[in-house]
Amino acid sequence: MQESRNIFGWLGREQERVALERARKHIDKVYETVSNLQEAIAYFGRNDLVGKSGSIQKIKTSEHEADLIRRSIMDALTEQLIAPPDREDLMHFTKSLDAIADHANGAGRLLDFLEERLPESILGKLIETSEIITVAVEKLKDAMNSLAKNDIKKALADCISVEELEERADEQKRMTVEAIVHSGLAAPILLLIYQLTESMENVADKVEDCADFIRVLAIKAK
Repeated sequence: MQESRNIFGWLGREQERVALERARKHIDKVYETVSNLQEAIAYFGRNDLVGKSGSIQKIKTSEHEADLIRRSIMDALTEQLIAPPDREDLMHFTKSLDAIADHANGAGRLLDFLEERLPESILGKLIETSEIITVAVEKLKDAMNSLAKNDIKKALADCISVEELEERADEQKRMTVEAIVHSGLAAPILLLIYQLTESMENVADKVEDCADFIRVLAIKAK
C-alpha cells in the first residue's frame, strides 16, 4: 500500500516531527494572540480598563513569542534541503500566519488609546468581530491538524468554515463603518475606531490566506 502523504511529506521522519511541532506551536501562539485581543475588547465592553490593559500586555507578549517561533521556522526552512516551490510556499504560509498575530497586536495598540465607552451600535460590532476572528483562527488550527493527520475531507471543510467567517468579518466591518458614520463622535475617535476595525479585518484576511494554502496542500495530497 502506498504511504499516505501529509503536509510535511517532503521531510525525513525526524525533520517531519520537528517541523510539525514548530508549526503547531506557531499557530497555537497566533491563536493565543487573537484570543487575547478578544479578551481585551470584552473587558473594554464591560468598561474594565484595568482588565483591558492587562489583556493588551498579553497580546504584546504572545505576539512576540509567535515572532520568535516564526524566526526559528524560517531558519529551519533555509537550512533544510527543500526544493522550490515547496520552500517558498511554506515561507509564505509562515509569514502569513505570523501576520495574523501582527495585525492582532496592531489592533491591541489602537484599543489601548480608547478610554471612553463607545456607543452600543459600535461597541457591539467590535465585540462580535473579535469573536468571529478568534473562531476563524481556531478553525485554521483545526484545518492544519486535520491535514497533518491526512484527514483531507475535514481539512477542506475547516477551510470552507474559515472562508465563511472571513465573509462575516467583512460584513461586520461594513456595518461598523456605517455605525461610525452616524455616531457623531469626534474625528480622532472615529479614526481610531476605523483603524481598529481595519486591523481586525486584516486578521480575517490573513487567516483566509493561510486557509487557502492549506486547501492547496490538501488537494495535492489527495
